[in-house]
Amino acid sequence: MIYIATFYSHFGSVRFKKRCDAEGIPARQMPVPRTLSSSCGTCVRYEADSPKTEFITPGETEQIVEVLPGDGAYNVKFKAENS
Repeated sequence: MIYIATFYSHFGSVRFKKRCDAEGIPARQMPVPRTLSSSCGTCVRYEADSPKTEFITPGETEQIVEVLPGDGAYNVKFKAENS
C-alpha cells in the first residue's frame, strides 16, 4: 500500500524519511499534494504493509493517509489531535 505522511515542520519529514530508510521502506520526500493540507509543505510518500504509526513523533506528524487506487482519494489512517 502507498501512504503519505504530512508534518508540521520540515524537520519532522526528514526524521520520518530517515526512519523509513533505516527500516528498508521505500520512501521519498515530496511536496504535499494540493488536496492534503500541511504546515510545512513537505510530505513523505512511502510503500509499506501498514501505515507505520510507530514512526510518528508527537508534535511533528500531522497526518498519515493511505492513497486509494483510481481517482486520487485518500483514507485517513492517523490524524493528530491538534489538527
